[in-house]
Amino acid sequence: MKDEIFKEREDMLEDLIVRNEFYVPMKTKEIAILLNVPKEERYLLQEVLDSLVSQGRIGVTKKGKYIKAENVALIGTFTMTNRGFGFVTIEGREDDIFIKSSDTLNAFHMDKVKLVITSEKKGDRHAEGKIVGIVEHGITQIVGTYQKSKNFGFVVPDNNKISVDLFISKEYSNGAVEGSKVVAKILNYGKPGKSPEGRIVEVIGHINDPGTDIMSVIRGYDLPMEFPEEVKKELKNIPDFVDEKDKAGRVDLRNLTTVTIDGEDAKDLDDAITLSKEGDIYKLGVHIADVSHYVTEGSSLDKEALKRGTSVYLVDRVIPMIPHKLSNGICSLNQGEDRLALSCLMDIDSKGNVVGHRICETLINVDRRMSYTSVKKIILDKDEEETKKYADLVDMFFLMEECAGLLRKKRFSRGSIDFDFPESKIELDEKGHPIKVSPYERTTANKIIEDFMLIANETVAEDFFWQELPFLYRTHENPDPERIMKLSTFINNFGHSLRVSEEVHPKEIQKLLAKIEGSEEETLISRLTLRSMKKARYTTECIGHFGLAAKYYCHFTSPIRRYPDLQIHRIIKENLRGGLNKKRIDHYDRILGEVAIQTSNTERRADEAERDTDKIKMCEYMQDHIGEVFEGVISGVTSWGIYVELPNTIEGMVSLNNMNGYYIYDENHYEMVEQTTNKTYKLGQKVSVVVIATDKLLKNIDFKFLEDCYEDEIKR
Repeated sequence: MKDEIFKEREDMLEDLIVRNEFYVPMKTKEIAILLNVPKEERYLLQEVLDSLVSQGRIGVTKKGKYIKAENVALIGTFTMTNRGFGFVTIEGREDDIFIKSSDTLNAFHMDKVKLVITSEKKGDRHAEGKIVGIVEHGITQIVGTYQKSKNFGFVVPDNNKISVDLFISKEYSNGAVEGSKVVAKILNYGKPGKSPEGRIVEVIGHINDPGTDIMSVIRGYDLPMEFPEEVKKELKNIPDFVDEKDKAGRVDLRNLTTVTIDGEDAKDLDDAITLSKEGDIYKLGVHIADVSHYVTEGSSLDKEALKRGTSVYLVDRVIPMIPHKLSNGICSLNQGEDRLALSCLMDIDSKGNVVGHRICETLINVDRRMSYTSVKKIILDKDEEETKKYADLVDMFFLMEECAGLLRKKRFSRGSIDFDFPESKIELDEKGHPIKVSPYERTTANKIIEDFMLIANETVAEDFFWQELPFLYRTHENPDPERIMKLSTFINNFGHSLRVSEEVHPKEIQKLLAKIEGSEEETLISRLTLRSMKKARYTTECIGHFGLAAKYYCHFTSPIRRYPDLQIHRIIKENLRGGLNKKRIDHYDRILGEVAIQTSNTERRADEAERDTDKIKMCEYMQDHIGEVFEGVISGVTSWGIYVELPNTIEGMVSLNNMNGYYIYDENHYEMVEQTTNKTYKLGQKVSVVVIATDKLLKNIDFKFLEDCYEDEIKR
């Protein structure tokens, strides 16, 4: 504890620097001269100044001059945690800044805040900061469950990052009852020791009503369901069939055998394929729906598409980026219909190199709408019935497999990384109740289409990079060297190594994954490697894509469901029609930075919403299996418990409280060690667990190790 003299010195210096109107920024030496501090005592002055900076009471410039804290404040977004502390994310800064619970200034989750750095990053430790001002509140509404008392109530937020409940006075309850899922507007954000207050503006339904759970996620992420009236008005001017005048001036490819290959239930078909072979050259055409012809820049449709950023694929519905009249209608490459497309026509040699290409506006007509299942049956299963049914296309499917194989081989030879973690497929009954959860099967046909889309995206990105035109790229930056060093140290325990210098090459990661394939530690090391990677995002600079080991990469192939693809289609078409003049180049330079930020944010929002709905339905599914025994693999080890993933992709947690013995978390080896018996649980280990509880509100599934269970906890 500081003594009184030290506190007095702090207050005096703070008064001088913060409150004295005649003060000008000074260095330690200058302050010492001003205050007549002798040379031999300047170290004491420095201690007081350092203390004030660490508390966020004053700031210091890069030149070492002391100033008001707000004058060196940074602006960022505050993320709450349910344990009181939080983190601030600053655009352009690699690592988040840790904020102690005492330094949050009562900021709310997602607030835009002003903060000062109180200590810089050291090793694995985050830089620390103190919030000195709230610029604007990021959340104005909360979705949660209403808990009723006699004369008032509370809304318990669904978002468990919001660590406070919202007080609702009786007159603002809007008819909500105990257990209602509600949307509440925040009236004030509270003060230390006092809850924020709100008013219920919508009762979604009771927590047990079918569909309420998913609708709560939709409301919680503010996902727009209905299209605005002005968008609906614009739709009336869009035809159901391609107008003859719109076909003029395009490259007519309707004579080419063209197929789409998608999932059975897909309705928005935005990519089609043509493929032939002339000598040693494969003629691959990737034809993408020309959405930009109908969604024009600055229109209401365009503004709404940018606001949404992406289509959101929830477990029981799709929230589209553009209305169904477009996504499932005139923009969808439906069988037997003339469609406008933007095509990337590539010549590919026997080594998988693109030796020539052309990007052009085209007119296509799909001969067959194929499914991944059918193509897999033909290529892999050699199914006679399916082969007979699509006899005229069979040769092309085998040619596709051949060409895709060459592209894949080329990509992997340069170091492309393939993390093949299964996605979840959740089947619901007519009431929305989950009846089956399983890994989504990625077939040969899926991989073929993936290979063709990747090469089209690379080809388009490289073309526009060398033209030096404004563009949107899909960027995956190199991993943080510290994380890779940590990974390298860890895998040494298993006899594996990773060659690490200033920068790691993707080929090194690829070699590691190939080496561990089929081994006991495969899942463990694959997961840790994935966690060492950065997240991909959209940028206006062509920084490259680490995971694909690609110098040039963009998203060109899905304009029905992703705004960046739609945005670059406009640039491509404008360039094809005579080039971009300086005015248009300046225009795109001005808007693309914001588009990159907006679409990266909406992509994250969609991912989180999709993950949340999956977790809710997994909880609901496992509620029917309480007491049952499952085999699984340890997928995460933390100081509070052990995560276990089942073969059906469901993950639950064995809490430290539910483990027999005194366990300590060894963070260097990702292990939990019992102190008496030395029994160890580690990542990748196979274990037997029993389902003991689920919580849809918290989206948690609780497991217990079979060996720690009592007889009455197991269903026989």
